[in-house]
Amino acid sequence: MSYKIPNAITSNESGWCPGCGHGIVARLIAEVAEELEVEDRVVMVRDVACGAMVSGVVEFNNIGGAHGRPIITACGAKRARKDSIVIAHPGDGSAYSIGIESTIHAALRNENILALIVNNSVFGMTGGQMSPATLIGQKTTSSPKGRDKDYNGSPFDVVKTLKEYDIAYLARGSVDSPGEVTKAKKYIKKAIEKQMRGEGFCLVEILSPCPTNWNKTPVDSLKMIKDQQKVFYPVGEYIDKGGNL
Repeated sequence: MSYKIPNAITSNESGWCPGCGHGIVARLIAEVAEELEVEDRVVMVRDVACGAMVSGVVEFNNIGGAHGRPIITACGAKRARKDSIVIAHPGDGSAYSIGIESTIHAALRNENILALIVNNSVFGMTGGQMSPATLIGQKTTSSPKGRDKDYNGSPFDVVKTLKEYDIAYLARGSVDSPGEVTKAKKYIKKAIEKQMRGEGFCLVEILSPCPTNWNKTPVDSLKMIKDQQKVFYPVGEYIDKGGNL
């Protein structure tokens, strides 16, 4: 079996660490845009974080948002250019901490964008500190003994927060196996199709490995997703307005 490199993927080095899941997510976006023939309409809104390096990997129109502000920036871009396919591309550290108000209120307004959130349960670019999505017991540079629920609170679960909202689509995927990557692509494609039809706010969270800040090999990082992340953050589709779950 052979695979064609998507048209939007460049030959540039990404800058992502070996085993990082961001590259897989970038390829999925490029594949979906090509299949839907919307490559010239895509506007990626990147964060000041690891996901920002997507701008050197895929040849889409892109906007550099302030840290924690890609979702609200995407809302403005979509309102200004309604014909664009707008994808906000933050991580969990951005979307669920400094940018949580943008995430919540974009959903409340049912903004017609896709928030594609890469969740690796840490602040990746700044050194692997605890994020809102860090698991209980998970060790980070700012929680060296592991996250303590009594001291640090519970991890933030975006699905539990938004599952009763009047939005177009809510799903969580993963990149820990080929089968899960295929499902994640389906979720991204469905969300973009919904945006094309003007159905409203779509959020797709992707569970992704961070071997560097997890202090694990790439293989062991995928195992951590399967054995720990997916236990606390179950994958699947949770809201599909107008669709069948």
